[in-house]
Amino acid sequence: MQFPDCGEKPLGVYPVVDRADKLQPLYEAGITTAQLRVKDLEDKALEQEIIEAIHISEMFGARLFVNDYWRYAIMHNAYGVHLGQEDIQCADIEAIYRAGIRLGISTHTPEEINIALGFEPSYIAIGPIFVPISKELKYDTVGVDLLKQWASQVDYPVVAIGGITIENIDLVARTKAADGIAMISGVLDEEGSVSKSKTKALIKVFERYAR
Repeated sequence: MQFPDCGEKPLGVYPVVDRADKLQPLYEAGITTAQLRVKDLEDKALEQEIIEAIHISEMFGARLFVNDYWRYAIMHNAYGVHLGQEDIQCADIEAIYRAGIRLGISTHTPEEINIALGFEPSYIAIGPIFVPISKELKYDTVGVDLLKQWASQVDYPVVAIGGITIENIDLVARTKAADGIAMISGVLDEEGSVSKSKTKALIKVFERYAR
């Protein structure tokens, strides 16, 4: 069972946000793909955040992936769901497939890439490319050389993630190995709000090297 693709347009600069209200300014700046990753809400508050994120994304015709919470993603007809290596072992992959939504999977090693490819996903994420800014380093960094090597052996879109910022996105984009470049803090200002100017600058770098 092969999951639906994400269309012909590259995933591009791919922000990962913790709240739905960060999506509109990102989309206004030109972002076409984003991920909602909420770690501090549950039950009704969590569901409402996901509903709001899907609604905003649909208004802009953007591709929103819901991290982890695949049941809510199915229930509210999200564009896609993103799962980690542990999540894919316990999620109902067939239910996600039957819902007709897309699936992205995190990978950190060649072994994990092989596991992910067995699910025939919409894309795989490879990382951390550099030392992550927002979370503890649990895996060795991949770097751009291994990213290029691993991506060349994969027939699915690849999203590079981990420690990517305005200062180093050029190193990743110029490999032309990534269909998408994910980041968390890279699109934010010092106060933690979305910076449209940084976002537009990131998009400009990505598009300079886009295939």
